[in-house]
Amino acid sequence: MRWGYYNRAGEPIDVDEFARLLGIPDYRVVAKTVVGDREVSTVWLGVDHGFGHAPAPIIFETLVFPECEDMWRYTTEQEARAGHDRVVAGLRGRGEGNLERTD
Repeated sequence: MRWGYYNRAGEPIDVDEFARLLGIPDYRVVAKTVVGDREVSTVWLGVDHGFGHAPAPIIFETLVFPECEDMWRYTTEQEARAGHDRVVAGLRGRGEGNLERTD
């Protein structure tokens, strides 16, 4: 079973490197976008949230604040950025306000 810490490139790292990277805000945050009164946030988790059971480490996540009712997780930064953009487009398509990128 594969489980552990990974950098944004999906490469295994030790706990010390994970802690160092976690302390760098620009490294943790992949994208943030404000749409109306909501914020779409996509971040690097660094820990495999598939816990070794998914085909590849799940190390990125998108949430919409303030609700946090829906969550999307990804294995690569490319997937995470594309997923972030899809969520933003979905909110805009529902007339949730003007898009203001903050990343």
